[in-house]
Amino acid sequence: MNKFTTIVKTDPLNHKIDHHSNMLLMGSCFSEYIGSKLKNAGFSVEVNPLGVLFNPVSVEIGLEYLIENRRFTQKDLFFSGSLWGSFAHSTLFSSTDPDVCLEKINTNIDIGHAHLLKTDFLLLTLGTAWVYVLKETGEVVANCHKLPAVKFSSRRLTVQEIVVAYAALFQNIRTVNPDMQVVFTVSPVRHWKDGAHENTISKGILHLAVDELCKQFDFVHYFPAYEIQLDELRDYRFYAEDMIHPSSVAVHHIWQRFQSFCMDKETLKIVERIEEIRSQEGHRAIHPDSSEHQAFLKKLDEKKQKFRIEYPYIDL
Repeated sequence: MNKFTTIVKTDPLNHKIDHHSNMLLMGSCFSEYIGSKLKNAGFSVEVNPLGVLFNPVSVEIGLEYLIENRRFTQKDLFFSGSLWGSFAHSTLFSSTDPDVCLEKINTNIDIGHAHLLKTDFLLLTLGTAWVYVLKETGEVVANCHKLPAVKFSSRRLTVQEIVVAYAALFQNIRTVNPDMQVVFTVSPVRHWKDGAHENTISKGILHLAVDELCKQFDFVHYFPAYEIQLDELRDYRFYAEDMIHPSSVAVHHIWQRFQSFCMDKETLKIVERIEEIRSQEGHRAIHPDSSEHQAFLKKLDEKKQKFRIEYPYIDL
């Protein structure tokens, strides 16, 4: 029989994720997709406490801030137009009031720091090897915040730069959390701004850096989300309307492959039950006052109560 796709082989993770595990996800928007799936499946997850971060340097710096529980003050902010913001954070933290901006930043760092200390699995999604540098200070920024392009220069990171930075980072992390496992992914979202060739080079640098880190550290692993999107799902029907981001169908497929990669059969059964309950919770009745719908709600409530008795440690 002909095969109409090339299946990407994934070696199962030896350290399995279950509903006792704590997870911290950081990186590009793809980490938001998987983080949302994990939350929906009842896992203890914290996602992007500094907002979406695309380049490896910003992710590494953000993690260092979480390790030290860094306190931001107004001198760490910039003011442009009517907004205060941070070059280490996404635009979600910006505000017309510097105190509001700092409150959001420091509250999320507190949450991220507390979660990092108990995290069993750190999932990092790298998006691009290109970084933007603020000319005035020489710092790599996580986001340009729509400031004039003349304020920034751009350059492509080298494999060695990424490896050296993360080798030091992992040593620091293991001092506060010696049992943490790290899982890298390279985002399947293509960065098209600099063209197809530059996107390929950029992704290649990320792959080479992650491969070297996996060789250096036995607690560092790789999940091939990039390869699954580009090889198993090699068709534009698996992309969103912009032809750049994965479609919801693609994200769901990668989520299923991720489950097989890092969860045992018992956890998969629990996830299936939770997702069934979530699906029924999302059901919108045409006639909510009907006896049939009331019976449906009663049965759903009984199902949830039974689940909570069996798994009191899962926040359903």
